[in-house]
This record gives sequence, C-alpha cells and structure tokens, in this order.
Amino acid sequence: MGRTPKRSSERAGHRTKAEQPDTVNVRGRVPVPAADSSWHPQAAEWYRSLRRSGQSRYFEPSDWQYAQVLAHMLSAQLSSPRPSAQMMKALFAAMEELGTTESSRRRMRIEVERQREGGTTDEVQAAEIAILAQYRT
Repeated sequence: MGRTPKRSSERAGHRTKAEQPDTVNVRGRVPVPAADSSWHPQAAEWYRSLRRSGQSRYFEPSDWQYAQVLAHMLSAQLSSPRPSAQMMKALFAAMEELGTTESSRRRMRIEVERQREGGTTDEVQAAEIAILAQYRT
C-alpha cells in the first residue's frame, strides 16, 4: 500500500492543469447508516466508533457502506468458532483504509487532536505535567 497523496488544498507549489484533481462540491451532511443489531458486539462497537472518530468527517456514503461491509465480515469472523487468521489480516488491512489506526491516519496525513473536557489540549497537558511534577516531589 503506497502513500495516500495530500488533498489538493494541502499541496504547496504550482501544478499544471493535468496535475490538478477534479473537485466535486457536494452539499449536505452524509447520513451514517446505523449498526446492524445482529452484528457481534465488538464489530458493532468498532463501526459506531467510526462516527466518533475525527477522520470520519471526510467519509462519503460509499465509505460508510464499505465500513458496513467490513463490520459484517468482522462480525462473522468474531462469531465463528474458528476465525480465519488470513481473513482477519485482510479485514485489519481494509480497516486501515478508513484511517482507523494512528499509523494509517499519519500515512493519510490526517492528525486528530481531540479536545479534552475542561480546556484545550495544551492546557490539559500542562495541568497533567504539573500534577506529575507535584507527585514526584
């Protein structure tokens, strides 16, 4: 799997017309299909976690359908008395295409900075460092 190229808005420098992507402007929010109630609990939770994940703001309807297919296949493997290691490996590779791990998001050049309750990331991190410093003394 090669690197995912940057979005055109993130690329620096001049590009010829041949290098410029076709951009499609679409209005409205992308509906997120509900998790299937028959799925294995871990497969359903993985699917629901995508909605809460920062990278899902880039998802289109086809991405959500892809995620549903993966969740269905994952559910079948988790429910099986003898899950296939090869199928699980393929599922994990497919999940990475949706940016479900830190390393896959980095390859896509997506950085998610989650704001914590009670302040910005920097403020919370500074408070945590201060607490650690007090603990050490």
